[in-house]
Amino acid sequence: MESLAAVDLGSNSFHMVIARVDHGGVQIVDRIREPVRLAAGLQDDGSLDAESEERALKCLTIFGQRLRDFGADQVRAVGTNTLRKARNSRKVLKKAADALGHQIEIIPGREEARLIYLGVSHGIAGAPARRLVVDIGGGSTEFIIGDSFEAVSVHSMYMGCVGFTKQFFSDGKISRKRMGKAKLAAGLELQPVEHRLREAGWERAYGASGTIRSVAAILNEAGWAHGTITSEGLGKLEQAILTAGRLEKLELPALDADRRVVLAGGVAILSTVFERLGIDEMWVSPIALREGLLYDMLGRLQDEDPRDRTIAMLSK
Repeated sequence: MESLAAVDLGSNSFHMVIARVDHGGVQIVDRIREPVRLAAGLQDDGSLDAESEERALKCLTIFGQRLRDFGADQVRAVGTNTLRKARNSRKVLKKAADALGHQIEIIPGREEARLIYLGVSHGIAGAPARRLVVDIGGGSTEFIIGDSFEAVSVHSMYMGCVGFTKQFFSDGKISRKRMGKAKLAAGLELQPVEHRLREAGWERAYGASGTIRSVAAILNEAGWAHGTITSEGLGKLEQAILTAGRLEKLELPALDADRRVVLAGGVAILSTVFERLGIDEMWVSPIALREGLLYDMLGRLQDEDPRDRTIAMLSK
């Protein structure tokens, strides 16, 4: 029984998922997550600072120890938005690959979106065929509309929970004015694709990754929603954040300490997505990019490369 590993060097957290190939599917056997907050280390000149680089290398060394016995064809490691933007990413990647013991590729936003959709689609079998998938990461937000396992509209926008928190709430202070500026910036970023997304249409909206899962958990524990994210519950969460006034004073049920420092930026983006796209309720996917990487690798092992379908869709 072969093992596969997917490593996601995200802008907020680094993740590693290990799975066994079992009867044509994948069975997750291990997950590791470290809140590296890489995007917070982007300096004005576009380079990563020494502290964020050190956190990244320390995390990848731990991952590398777990992957010591894995061959090159059993591991796929990818870097996303922050590593796409960082001026010194080539030098950082060399050190990162040495620490991990495997090659790392920086994937473009559209490939990130494709992999997210692939993962989410495997996690919501039996759901309505036409769906919108939204994934708010640390440095970018992906929007994908698809039918079953095929993406038909793919977009990656430069807004994320770490970047927005750093831009609008850098000193920890939260005010209605600052939240308004963050939501305006999110709306401007979304504007070029808003019409195309609405025109494509969807039967149900799904959210994936840390920010959205964290928001769903908070709403559920607070009794503001039940298993999904609703526009009403999201409004109550935004008001609670404004009432707290500062990031360190946020005391909400199910809110982890490492998520607290980036929640305001993530909620500003999510609230704007709900408002601009007319979403009343969003279901939450338990899986996303990491699992998409695994299913992509599995498809190649079985000579059913899902990238062929994506290329055909983009060409059309």
